[in-house]
Amino acid sequence: MVDLELPSIVFEEYECDQETRVGVDIEELNKILKRGRADERIEFDVEGGRLRIKIIGKATRTFSLPLIDVVGEELGPLKVTFNVKAKLLSDTLKDAMRDIEQISDSVKFNAEEDSFTLRASSDKGEVEIVFDRESGALIEYEVTESSVATYSTSYLSDMLKRASALSDVASVEFSSNKPLALTFEIAGGGRLAYYLAPRTE
Repeated sequence: MVDLELPSIVFEEYECDQETRVGVDIEELNKILKRGRADERIEFDVEGGRLRIKIIGKATRTFSLPLIDVVGEELGPLKVTFNVKAKLLSDTLKDAMRDIEQISDSVKFNAEEDSFTLRASSDKGEVEIVFDRESGALIEYEVTESSVATYSTSYLSDMLKRASALSDVASVEFSSNKPLALTFEIAGGGRLAYYLAPRTE
């Protein structure tokens, strides 16, 4: 699950007369957004049952996607009590996941009072990466109870690949055999949070 919050101040222009739910095919939207470049401006407009995406640069390209019904109740933030809360550099965590990907498709998160460890093993070998207070890798670290949980390496790598460009710091929260929350604070007051279910062993 992904939870993205963007306050109006992060946009050059923002107009919304009333709360609106907009359902779109995320894969199709992602294909269009990938066509934009860093020096171009993107505009979104909802009208007549469609989402219009305008990419403005040397040329103006306009795409239109049909809106789809959003079935079910709106999901809020995951309500889980986490025993471990750690803040570390996004690039440091991303590099760690790249190392682990070479060995296994799953990674074990292990949190003790003074260290946060990632471990993985397979027929290919083993890898252990330790973050501790002394090395400075942990910007903030709080453990109310020692915890161990296993998560998908590929999902975590994909999350970090996409989000590390938005924020220098990643916040990791988890408990034994509970979902993991990976959160990035975005400039201007925005927030991007991923929630990943644990793997059962």
